[in-house]
Amino acid sequence: MSEEADYVVRPVGRVRSTLTRREDAPRQGSEAAPEAWIELDEQFRDALLGVEVGTELVVLTWLHLADRDVIQVRPHHDPEHRLKGVFATRSPARPNPIGVHPATVLEIDGRRLRLAHLEAIDGTPVVDIKVALNPGGAGE
Repeated sequence: MSEEADYVVRPVGRVRSTLTRREDAPRQGSEAAPEAWIELDEQFRDALLGVEVGTELVVLTWLHLADRDVIQVRPHHDPEHRLKGVFATRSPARPNPIGVHPATVLEIDGRRLRLAHLEAIDGTPVVDIKVALNPGGAGE
C-alpha cells in the first residue's frame, strides 16, 4: 500500500546560460553544450566550501518546461527507434523531471560557479549540487 505525501523541493539557485530555448539545448552536455553559470541563492553561499576549480560535480535541476504526463518516448524523437518507457531513457519528459548534469567547475565567483558543458537552459532551477562519485568509490 503506498501513501500519498507532498514533497517540497526548493531551488538552491538557477542556471544562467546562453541556451534560452529547449529546442536549442543539446540532449547531453557532451554534445557541444556551452559553458554556463550556476547562481546560488545567497543563503547557500557557504555550501560551496570545499568546491574548487576542477571539481567534478553532479548538478540536479528541475526541468521546469518538461512534459510531466509522458511515460513512453522514442529516443531522440527518432521514429526509427523503438518505443521505450521514460525510466529506460534520459528524456526530460517524465513524472518528476529531474535533470542530472555532470559538470566540471571552471571558475568560482562568490556564489556563482562557471561550469563546462551544461545543457540546461537559462533560468532552469537548480535543486541540488553534489560532488561526483570518485572512480573507485563514493564521493566524500
